[in-house]
Amino acid sequence: MHKFPITEIKKSPINIAKLEVQSFEMNVYLVKLYTDTAEGFVYDANDRPMRFNNSQQIRDTFEFCTVVEAVMVHDSPYDEMIGNPNKPEASMAMPFSMQQPY
Repeated sequence: MHKFPITEIKKSPINIAKLEVQSFEMNVYLVKLYTDTAEGFVYDANDRPMRFNNSQQIRDTFEFCTVVEAVMVHDSPYDEMIGNPNKPEASMAMPFSMQQPY
């Protein structure tokens, strides 16, 4: 899996075929990118997966990139936490708007 350093993306915006926002509890988001040649997570300047705190931070970060498709994926652990069997589908993907608010 490829690492996409955020410092490189900010220097030279890239063309992104698919931007996948992975949503976790407590307002933690990771971003996985798919380009024509690679797929992988965005990494911060300390070579760790970059944590985003809200959706607007993601829009601002990738504002100058070309994004063909964007989705948000959320995998909920609630059924398992209350003793119910896991759902057959692992996660839910929803469209994610990269359009800046006016």
